[in-house]
Amino acid sequence: MLFTASTVKDTLPNIERFVTGNLAGGVDHMIVFLDAGDPEVRAWLDEHPHVTCVRTDASWWNGERPAELNVRQRINANVAKALLSLVEGAEWIFHVDADEVVQVDREVLAAVPEETRVVKLAPLEAVSRKRWDGDPTWFKRLLDKPDLTLLQTLGVIDRPSNGAYFHGHVDGKSGVRPATDVWLTLHHGVDAAKAELPAYADADRLRLLHYESYSGEDFVRKWTSILAAGPMANFRPAREPTAVALRALIAKGLSEEQAAPYLMRIFERTTEDDFDTLRDLRLLVEVDPRQGTHVPATAPDGDLEHLHALLDGVRGEPKRPFHPGELAAAAEEVLTRVAGGSRYAARGARRFLRRS
Repeated sequence: MLFTASTVKDTLPNIERFVTGNLAGGVDHMIVFLDAGDPEVRAWLDEHPHVTCVRTDASWWNGERPAELNVRQRINANVAKALLSLVEGAEWIFHVDADEVVQVDREVLAAVPEETRVVKLAPLEAVSRKRWDGDPTWFKRLLDKPDLTLLQTLGVIDRPSNGAYFHGHVDGKSGVRPATDVWLTLHHGVDAAKAELPAYADADRLRLLHYESYSGEDFVRKWTSILAAGPMANFRPAREPTAVALRALIAKGLSEEQAAPYLMRIFERTTEDDFDTLRDLRLLVEVDPRQGTHVPATAPDGDLEHLHALLDGVRGEPKRPFHPGELAAAAEEVLTRVAGGSRYAARGARRFLRRS
């Protein structure tokens, strides 16, 4: 089975698109760590048969909640990865955000050599427009130098690089075979020394849809949420001025009505794409993720029960050992304590030894 791990704080419509799109795009089961308690979102996730919803409240962090969202994301993803190393049916786990949708050809994934431990998903970024009628269906792909130079010459982008063309990341996302000696960062699979591991890639059939600030409204919602989530994360140089400007604007204490026109002006000057030009030049890809044909697999008997028991067991444990760069032995100690109380421990130990 293919699993995802995500730390989310979003609206119900966006969460519905996130879950529906990922399951249609090749995912079998999603582990969703709620970073904030929206009762409507929580209730919807709890009722979904292909979602395991984890409440990351005070009892999850045990008084040690990291201030930075990026740290919480990495820790949660690696908690899920470590626990899935003890679940017989879990073959892959991908670390994705709530504005990302996996698009995986499962035949390609099945053909990845057994010794390859990491798979890379190439990014497609939703075109940013003031508004869409429904969900975005047009996406930007990474471009080569001639096309980037063409766009710079036409005044569409400031410099001929994908970093200037994309508003979000250009690294894509990664999935790993669950084990305790490989780690998930925000974008890569790494070893205990945080060195990036070789990854299998197929840009046409292993890809990721990224809904990065796809509309003016979503731009305002996303950046307000990011800036309220804790200390400012490290952004790519191209996005740092946007973050600084938004923080300065929010600090003015304006009402939502007063701030709205300035937020939209920032969107127009920093993020809105020239949709007509990009489409006319045939640089866009049209995708409707809800039309995917994948039917999520049902977990083998006992696997989800096992996963839920492990998640309950790890709730009271320290989470910092699961951050990339920490000593693997510390995470294994936690995992041993958690698995020891499970009637699946023997099967999990066999799986762990086979994978490691």
